[in-house]
Parts: sequence; C-alpha cells; structure tokens
Amino acid sequence: MNPAMASALDPGASLAPVAGRRRKVAPARAQRRAIASYLGAILVWQIGSMSTRWFGFEVPFFSRIPAPSGVVAAWYRLIGDPGYWQSWLVSSERVTAGFAAAVVAGVPVGLVMALSRPVREVFFPVFELLRPIPPLAWVPVAIIFWPTQELSIAFVIFIGAFYTIVLNALNGARAIDPRLVQLARSMGASEFNVFRRVVLPGALPSILVGMEVSIGITWEVVVAAELISGGGHSGASTSGGGLGFFIWNSYVGGSYSQIVVGMISIGIAGYLSCAALRAVASRVARWDAPHGGRA
Repeated sequence: MNPAMASALDPGASLAPVAGRRRKVAPARAQRRAIASYLGAILVWQIGSMSTRWFGFEVPFFSRIPAPSGVVAAWYRLIGDPGYWQSWLVSSERVTAGFAAAVVAGVPVGLVMALSRPVREVFFPVFELLRPIPPLAWVPVAIIFWPTQELSIAFVIFIGAFYTIVLNALNGARAIDPRLVQLARSMGASEFNVFRRVVLPGALPSILVGMEVSIGITWEVVVAAELISGGGHSGASTSGGGLGFFIWNSYVGGSYSQIVVGMISIGIAGYLSCAALRAVASRVARWDAPHGGRA
C-alpha cells in the first residue's frame, strides 16, 4: 500500500513519528538557543569592557568590569589552586546542611498547618510576621545565639530556605480538592492512609517547586553570610573559607577578575543544584505536568 494512503487511512500512524521527532528536535533547538544566548552575552560583555581601548569611550557599567578574557585567564590560574576548590566544598557543605534542615523542618510544619485549622490560626500569624525579615537580618542574632560561626552560617541558610518551603507545602496541601479527601474517608481509609495517598502526593509538586526556589536562595544567603562572618573559619585562607569569603578577599586584594570568577562560580553552583532538584522532581512527581511531563 502507498505510504500516503496508509497515513490517510490511519492518521495515528503518522502522528506518532512526528511527535517523536518533535520531542527530539525541541531539546536540541533549546540547547542551540541557550548556547547562542551565552555567546551573545559574552560578546556584549567583551565589547563593553574593552570599549575605552577599542572605541575611545566608556560604556556605562561594562567598561568598569574585567573583560571575559581576563576572567578566563584568572580562572585558569585558579584551577590548580586547591584553596579555590576548598571554597567550593565549604560553601556546598554549608548549603547542603542548611537546606536539608529547612526541608526536614519546613515540610512537616507546612503540612501540619494546612491540615489543622487551629494550628494554622495560632502559628500562621507569627509565621507571616517573621517571614518578611531578610535572612541577613538574622546574622547578629545567629552569632549571639549559636556557639560557633559555622552553626551561625548554617542557621542563616536554614532561615533563607525555611519560609519558602513551608509556604509551598502549606499552599500545596490546601489546594487539594476536599472531595478527594472525603472520598478516601468514605471508602474507609484511615487518616494516615489519607495523608499518605492523597495529601502528600497532592502537595508534593508544590513542595518540590518550593525546594527548587529555596536552593537558589540558599546560595545567595551563604555568600552574604560568609562575607559578614569572615568565612566561618578562624585563620581561613584567602580561597579556603567559602566562595563568599573568596570574593571578599579578592576585592580586598584588588583582584577584580577573581571577583567575577567567584560570582560565576556561585551561579554555576546554584544552576547545578537546581538542575539536580529538577531531575529528582521529574522522577518523584511523574504525574505532575510541569515536572514529569516536560522535564
């Protein structure tokens, strides 16, 4: 039979290969656009930073930042410096500890407030009062309250992630259709089974989104906390007290190219953290379209 006739008789036979090709083409196209975006940004940055030398006039903001060529040269020198990688490790450990504590504490708190009206009415007003306070405002309190600087930094990171996770868990659980809970109870499900099979799966996509947002906040907070606390280690080296401390020491030492290296390193660390959480979300919440359907 002619392939055109076969396609006309069975439209589904022709749609399946087309859908498969679209799924393959879309990621490749997105990757090409991302690469073009990066290259375009670097080109604009290079031209702007070299405008005085090349064109004889300054481009606002860009002319005062080191050129990408100088940043790459500084980065190349740092690749062989163990202290630079130690800064990566120290900041990563702090973010992991603070973020894990926020997830362990924040998810149950959010779910309990969603499921219990009396608990929500008692604790949510206090939660909303404390939530607008910036994490960095907690730094003096953390230094006074916790016995070591390392615990103080971890606590500030915890604060940065805690409120976002609680709010997403709370809203995710409250968004579940009450009829689903009533249906499960009418079929004889216990409260534990209702929670395990209805509430938790229904709130999980929102919880995962909150985790993804909060992991980015933790990288912002850890840098600022390290800047304020001096790295958290007594006698920390220029590039061994965390990426925030690395940036500060680069500024004090007048190495502006290293400042940009530290900033880009934080961006890469945050991107990798979000990508890892996104990959976990696509496997855990397969039924959720934003994660499972388009990841």
